[in-house]
Amino acid sequence: MQVDPNGSAHDGWGPLRTRTLRWHEPGPTTAKGLAMAGIDYVKAVVDGAFPTPPMESQLQFEFVEVDPGRVVVTCMPDGSCYNGLGTVHGGVLCTLLDVVTGCALHSVLPRGKGYTSVGINVNYLKSVTSQTGILTARGTVIKSGSRVGVTQGVVTDGSGTPVATATATLLVFDL
Repeated sequence: MQVDPNGSAHDGWGPLRTRTLRWHEPGPTTAKGLAMAGIDYVKAVVDGAFPTPPMESQLQFEFVEVDPGRVVVTCMPDGSCYNGLGTVHGGVLCTLLDVVTGCALHSVLPRGKGYTSVGINVNYLKSVTSQTGILTARGTVIKSGSRVGVTQGVVTDGSGTPVATATATLLVFDL
């Protein structure tokens, strides 16, 4: 018989798992990053000079590459990302795509400019589980305008098979 977090016993539940979440307070590096060109800010995260932002660290995202107009982030999902159907929740994939599409645009913005997502269209192509292997998300800029940017993203599984794609529209603004 298993015991839920509230101490109630439940027969047939799997073992209770835990994961410790840790992150750095974002204020100090955010202030520094906002004074930099976008490419320099994202490079600082890739190079480990700045910590992974809190949201991304909670989902175990790792920034691995950045070039102007292109960003690569990986993620090794575990059971804590599962939905009730026994697969990685689509929201995890959507968040991964939102990160790479946004950061791809950020990588071409000059100092003093920021962005926010206006819309993201995600297509889920294949179910993902912890057995799928490491996920690799690549975001690229399609168009970077003075007010609006358009980007795209692709997530592939450990074998290189696409599991989700997205296009995003982002609003560019003065900081």
